[in-house]
Amino acid sequence: MIETDWRHDRIGSAHRGQNPTVLRRLDEGFAVIGDRQFLPGYSVLLTDDPAVTRLSDLPRTRRAAYLTDMERLAEAVERACRRLDPAFRRVNIEILGNTDPYLHAHVWPRYDWEPADLVRLPVWLYGEEYWRDQRHALGERHDGLRAAIAEELDALGGA
Repeated sequence: MIETDWRHDRIGSAHRGQNPTVLRRLDEGFAVIGDRQFLPGYSVLLTDDPAVTRLSDLPRTRRAAYLTDMERLAEAVERACRRLDPAFRRVNIEILGNTDPYLHAHVWPRYDWEPADLVRLPVWLYGEEYWRDQRHALGERHDGLRAAIAEELDALGGA
């Protein structure tokens, strides 16, 4: 089971090597696998600076590097999920920032096996049971998926 204390400081714990969701350090942030895996492969690109609250806080060169990292993580998730599940459809990428105050980008894999009433909608419309139920919590059963995404990140190059 994943410890919970690191969740109060996701970026600081990533810098200290204590965030168990970190897949790789990238040029402008940390590629992490999501705490909830009701859509297997869900990942997030965290900024490496908790004071950065929006994309426009970054100077243009760092902003471009962050977006390149985001694209790299999205492609890695796409490649890994396509390889592991023939029902993989695509990835959705979102920068929202409405709950966590620091810059972060969500990478959501989408699948043909999703409920018909949700498959074409934003993931945020999934019911509370998907977000809270422990059966969707990140755990050891996701080790192969984590490794596959990390391998793809490595294959795509960068930091």
